[in-house]
Amino acid sequence: MKEAREHAQRLLDLRDAGDVHRLAGEIEEKRGDPLAAVHEFERAVRADPSEQNYFEWGSELLLHRAVWQARDVFAAGVKAWPKSERMLTALGAALFAGALYDEAAQRLCEASDLNPADPEPYMFMGKIEISAPNPLPCVEQKLARFVAQEPADPLANYFYAMTLWKQGGPSPDPPTFARVQGLLRNAVKADPKCSDAYLQLGVLEATRRDYQKAIEFYTKAIDANPQLSEAHYRLGITYDRMGEREKAAQELRLHEELEKQQAADVEKQRREVKQFLVVVDGKKPDANQQNQ
Repeated sequence: MKEAREHAQRLLDLRDAGDVHRLAGEIEEKRGDPLAAVHEFERAVRADPSEQNYFEWGSELLLHRAVWQARDVFAAGVKAWPKSERMLTALGAALFAGALYDEAAQRLCEASDLNPADPEPYMFMGKIEISAPNPLPCVEQKLARFVAQEPADPLANYFYAMTLWKQGGPSPDPPTFARVQGLLRNAVKADPKCSDAYLQLGVLEATRRDYQKAIEFYTKAIDANPQLSEAHYRLGITYDRMGEREKAAQELRLHEELEKQQAADVEKQRREVKQFLVVVDGKKPDANQQNQ
């Protein structure tokens, strides 16, 4: 890696070019120096405001949770490259990371229309729909298209199921229940490790008070992903309702342990992000740079 870095520096001594700065940024990231990588990707855009250079700069910022800086870079990139599907997708991802759900969904819907065959915008749409407090405009139609294009894709089925369920409310009517259940079953049939789909199948059964079936699905969710804390919580609550206090206590204890560990991981990430932002905060892309 040292030799690669020295080679990049020799190239930069010969010519101050965007592709060389981008190469230097990739090397710095692999070396574990994201701050140096960000600076090189920024210099790449200054030297050559290409679509790829914008994308690499914003992606490096987003990778290290500099969300607002990444948003600004991708917004400038979209302005310079309005027909770039991956730039719109990246902007949507940054907006999602900043909890700007409506704006994120709109950008991703636009991206999916530019290239309907690309699954990535749909994946982000599904995640946003699950996270957002209210149903989002345009998402249901686009995810319906995704399922029609990829009927055997487990995440296509899962995300569309969750979208329909949110629109139908917490206690869906029989037609919606059947549609959601069918999509979730398709998801686990396509991928027996799709733990989130098993979890939601359990929640569906719990809404009709079929607790035995709910337990079966929660157990399958945990078998597929033992770290899925919500499945332990819901299984514990269901055991409690059925009078199985010891099993309930065990699952709730596991849930609490997982939540503590996940909270500690989040706090560690936050500390790392704060250290990263001390240096990069305040750096803005030149939004007036245009495609040349």
